[in-house]
Amino acid sequence: MPNKISVLLVDDHSLVRRGFRRMLEDEPDIAVAGEAGDGEEAIRLSEKLRPRVILMDCALPGMSGLDATRRILERLPDTIILMLSMHPEETLVRQALDAGARGYMLKNAIDLELGTAIRKVVAGEVVLDPQLSQPAGLKGERDYGLTTRELEILQLIVDGKSNKEIAAQLKLSANTVAVHRANIW
Repeated sequence: MPNKISVLLVDDHSLVRRGFRRMLEDEPDIAVAGEAGDGEEAIRLSEKLRPRVILMDCALPGMSGLDATRRILERLPDTIILMLSMHPEETLVRQALDAGARGYMLKNAIDLELGTAIRKVVAGEVVLDPQLSQPAGLKGERDYGLTTRELEILQLIVDGKSNKEIAAQLKLSANTVAVHRANIW
């Protein structure tokens, strides 16, 4: 699949995988390389197919999507994983990002945003579903336990900025932004 972003779809529901495949068929720069129905199969296919991006269901039977993400990234650290879930809970979002996922999208809100989300994670951005405009648990609270700089960086993350863009805007190094990002999550 030259010049196309190769994607592996991982979900235990074949109907969901078919739906994602259909949505991605309309994206000229994205090609579905394969499909997996569980974490073990996702690991095997990721090693065989070497997709650029994996759309990973968070809740898989047997091995969870979080565990599969960790294991895949141990073996193939350049793989980009975008976590998909029905659950907007802060704990799951944090666990997904801690496991190495580059984004977290709610399945019930994906419709036309999936191709854009894939392109953004490939470009180095962290993608959070717009319905998660702030990590759950931060909504409406004043004391977040974050520094002023971390709050500033969090807002730029929510706005869809990459580490490089944040670094340029705040006149920081990309490594400093990455450290702040790690402190936030």
